[in-house]
Amino acid sequence: MKVPRRQFLKAIGAAATLGSGSKFSIKSAKGPMSGTKTYDVAVIGAGVFGSWTASCLCQSGASVALLDEYGSANARASSGGESRIIRMGYGPAEIYTRWSTQALPRWQKLFAETGQPQLFQPTGVLWMAYANDQYALDTLATFEKNGVKCSRFSFDELRSRYPQIVFDDGSWGIYEPDSGVLLARRAVQTVVAQAQKNGVDYLTGAALAPTGRGRVTELKTAGGGSISAGTFVFACGPWLGKVFPDVVGDRIFVTRQEVFFFGVPAGETRFSAPAMPTWINLRDEHYGMPDIESRGFKIAFDRHGPAADPDTQSRIATAEGAAAAGKYLARRFPALSNAPVVESRVCQYENTSNGDFLIDKHPAFENVWLVGGGSGHGFKHGPSLGEYVAERVLRGGAVDPRFSLGTKASIQKRAVF
Repeated sequence: MKVPRRQFLKAIGAAATLGSGSKFSIKSAKGPMSGTKTYDVAVIGAGVFGSWTASCLCQSGASVALLDEYGSANARASSGGESRIIRMGYGPAEIYTRWSTQALPRWQKLFAETGQPQLFQPTGVLWMAYANDQYALDTLATFEKNGVKCSRFSFDELRSRYPQIVFDDGSWGIYEPDSGVLLARRAVQTVVAQAQKNGVDYLTGAALAPTGRGRVTELKTAGGGSISAGTFVFACGPWLGKVFPDVVGDRIFVTRQEVFFFGVPAGETRFSAPAMPTWINLRDEHYGMPDIESRGFKIAFDRHGPAADPDTQSRIATAEGAAAAGKYLARRFPALSNAPVVESRVCQYENTSNGDFLIDKHPAFENVWLVGGGSGHGFKHGPSLGEYVAERVLRGGAVDPRFSLGTKASIQKRAVF
């Protein structure tokens, strides 16, 4: 529900503090755009966090600009690529289970409204667990507390249901029947397109970091223009540390991650949904997805890779990475032992020290927000995070301490998976 304009202005004190308008000349998704306009909020970064934040701000009555230097869900972005898991399991981290549970129907509603229900693939998600697996036990407890539908499978049940997978002796599983896969690139671009229909101005251009201290009234762009707003939200993904090196440069860890798709034999159905679910094995640090849209059986190594620069890193997967993925494939899915790599992708994670998101104000600027640390687990949470950020930008309220800048360290110690 949209907030009346007068009520919105009162809520954020905009009448006194929005700052004077200034000219900008930035190329938008619809072509050249120039003029004088002051927005209530400018969101920098049109990935999943930025696009949903812009959408939620607009739905709350704000005038919003959404700016991205390469375009929404571009090939360099952490929100690019074809597919992301949406699952509810987070061990004891209940807030992420709640957010994911709330996000899925929001995604589905968007896809239904835009005539693209296929952008969510209901594959189900299978967790491979082991004896005394506290994370898995905590996940079950969180599911029970929050009413998340799931099934617990014994070792024998796993072998019976999924004979194409090799399970270690003593292992067991948790199955989330309502979870699955979001088709990432198209999903983000759909969020942006729908936000534009609702009134968000989507612009392309590179925003420069503000200088000085206090209140920011406008941002300069690399192309020589500027954009004015009452509040600025930087949701730049792997670029956040590059934009603000002194504040988050050593608290956002951007790592190179390789993903491989293996060709499924002709006529083979055991590696497509519903026979094959999306799966996660935290002990092995691997996850994968069934063959979706005939792209191949996806497999990825979840351990953080070497440091990477999103602008310049090579996007060509290594032979060593392909060999390692193939070796794991042969171990867990022996029928695919000789499957060829039909597609590969190099992207990046951009994690905080412990894996919690960063949602906080910049310490030097009263109206600049920093939002990031989302990958590799943040994509699914886009609608919930966008709503959370919009609420605090427009109406204030405390930020959960786990999202604060002060809880982010310069040494990685991963706690959220």
